[in-house]
Amino acid sequence: MKRALRVLFCIFPLAIGVMAQTTLNGAGASFPYPIYSKWFSEYHNQHSDIQVNYQSVGSGAGIRQVQAGTVDFGASDGPMTDEQIASSKVKVLHVPTVLGAVVPAYNIPGVSGEVKFTPDVLSGIFLGKITNWNDGAIAKANPDIKFPNQNITVVHRSDGSGTSYIWTDYLSKVSSDWANTAGKSTSVKWPVGVGGKGNEGVAGMIRSLPGSVGYIELIYALQNKIPYGSVKNKSGTFVKASLESTTAAAQGVKMPADFRVSITDSPGKTAYPIASFTWLLIPTSPSDKNKGNLLKNLVLWCLDSGEGMASNLSYAPLPKEVADKAKDAVKQQVK
Repeated sequence: MKRALRVLFCIFPLAIGVMAQTTLNGAGASFPYPIYSKWFSEYHNQHSDIQVNYQSVGSGAGIRQVQAGTVDFGASDGPMTDEQIASSKVKVLHVPTVLGAVVPAYNIPGVSGEVKFTPDVLSGIFLGKITNWNDGAIAKANPDIKFPNQNITVVHRSDGSGTSYIWTDYLSKVSSDWANTAGKSTSVKWPVGVGGKGNEGVAGMIRSLPGSVGYIELIYALQNKIPYGSVKNKSGTFVKASLESTTAAAQGVKMPADFRVSITDSPGKTAYPIASFTWLLIPTSPSDKNKGNLLKNLVLWCLDSGEGMASNLSYAPLPKEVADKAKDAVKQQVK
């Protein structure tokens, strides 16, 4: 009997601990999914009573779910529009977390070297005006590469995507034809191509389709060993995505009070032109105050301890002044 009681007393605290665990539910961008997974796992290791369930469903879905109040937080690579903010059931704070780069990844038979892309070539391919890898405009930018007579298959996102927002934001800045047709959004009417779901889906399709080209976040190209090219920036320099060139894209940025800013087509000589901040979307007055306080602590930890983990996963950490401004906003606005 005494032994049974001792066992019961040992089990009881464990049961209480399990019952006391709180789950924070989030959904949104696949662009920062690798770093968010790392952060949320590490935070759980340090705070065993907090479990974070993050669904990588795309920025469009993340925005819709946080607007509807069906998740505790959302995530997006494209800031919410004025219309989305106005129609949201909850007031949302955009919290920048890291910087990332979107790269033109390709599968060109017989070509293993780095392909250089000009803005005109990229927009021409995605508008369906450049349809073969042996096109003269591609050859002009790459005189040392012999391209095959191979049709180009464009791969784009099929879901609402912040990665698409970054890509189309860039194309809209460098091509008036693109701006006047497809435009910029998390979801656009693609002139050509086939769709894949998530960065994972697009990466998988590029690997399996000879002649294909698509856009994915840098870490997905590195993890899947998919070749990706350099892009001619606003200063006329071909720059390949890296931590350094992504960081350079944010240098001198004037961060607005609401943190909604675009850094594509940055003028810096060493800046990679298709880079962006990515944001957590945090309700400022959550209905569940306990969850709100726990989420607030989590976000502050991400902006502090979490930033040191970014580089190992090929994301650029926030500039210190941006991180400090974001932490102040979280402390003041999330109640």
